[in-house]
Amino acid sequence: MLNLIQLPYAQDALEPVISTNTLDFHHGKHLKGYVDNLNKLIVGTPFEKMSLVDIVRFSDGPVFNNAGQVLNHNLYFKQFQNQASHQTDERICISAPKLSKQIEKQWGTIAAFKADFESMGTSLFGSGWVWLSAREDGSLLITQESGAGNPIRSGWDKSGEILKPILTFDVWEHAYYLDYQNRRAAYLQALWSIINWSAIEELY
Repeated sequence: MLNLIQLPYAQDALEPVISTNTLDFHHGKHLKGYVDNLNKLIVGTPFEKMSLVDIVRFSDGPVFNNAGQVLNHNLYFKQFQNQASHQTDERICISAPKLSKQIEKQWGTIAAFKADFESMGTSLFGSGWVWLSAREDGSLLITQESGAGNPIRSGWDKSGEILKPILTFDVWEHAYYLDYQNRRAAYLQALWSIINWSAIEELY
């Protein structure tokens, strides 16, 4: 039996980037719906005894769609913190020294990485996710995933390489429409100010 994750911050902690209203709907209704649906779908199946990651890797159809969304949203919500004023690229380097060093090695600057990540988010057609994942050698990869896609599944399917997702932006409309309407780019840009870079560093 899977449980709805508890948010590691207050319901209004992400204001004004993510409003209390959006967080209530997104976490308390959308994610809860995926958790409830998944629990119903896996009863009496081999998936009932699997970890969430393994369910995502080995399932398909409705089980995969709900499991993928649970895993994706868990990662999404856990990566945030209270909005930090003046969260500069220099502070990111201090909070995530190993990760920022790799970002600068591949993209040149933190700003260039952010621009690339946002571009991948705005150019994804329809609903889905944009991901930053670590390869087995420590290098980084930005990918787009439609629907409930996750690099844990896609990397394993396509190449056999294990990709470790460490950062994600949700580009399903329910993640931002109450606050930003159709301004997806503005939503993506605003998210950087509430990222907990120490937590991302730990995942990396």
